[in-house]
Parts: sequence; C-alpha cells; structure tokens
Amino acid sequence: MFIIIGIMLSGMLIGYLLRSKRLTWIHKIITFLIWLLLFLLGIDVGDNKAIMYGLHTLGLEALIITLAAVIGSTLLAWGLWYLLYIRNREKEEKA
Repeated sequence: MFIIIGIMLSGMLIGYLLRSKRLTWIHKIITFLIWLLLFLLGIDVGDNKAIMYGLHTLGLEALIITLAAVIGSTLLAWGLWYLLYIRNREKEEKA
C-alpha cells in the first residue's frame, strides 16, 4: 500500500516540477498503458474459471449497478445544475 502511495506521490512531484514544460506526448503513453492494463486484466479474468462460470450472474449484477450509477449521477448532476444556475437566474430576474 505504501509503495503505491509513494509511486503516486512521486508522479505528482515530477508533474509539479515539470508543469512549465509542454508534455503533449504524455497522453499517448497513458492511453497505451491503460489499454495494456485492460488487456492483461482480460487475460487474467479469462483464466479464472470461477469468474468465467459465474459471468452470467456477475454480468446481470454489473448491469444493474451500472444503470443505477448512471441514473443516480444524471439526476444528481441535473439537480446541482438546477440549484446553481436556474435558481440563481430566477433570483436575479426578480431583483
């Protein structure tokens, strides 16, 4: 755990020190590494027999959780947008 936090803090420090430099190439490296991690995760999941046999059950639960998260996030974002912009605009128009 401390190793992961140390690596993250090291990256933050390097990013802070290099903030004045233009690092336009870094997003390509990050994208490639994310793809590589997803590929390796897929290999690991495909090799796990327990996950593969229970995929239909896990898939349904994942779908329900995903839909609930998307609907909840959308409703809360709309509510926050309403409170911050629409309500304030109505108050300014009345004043």
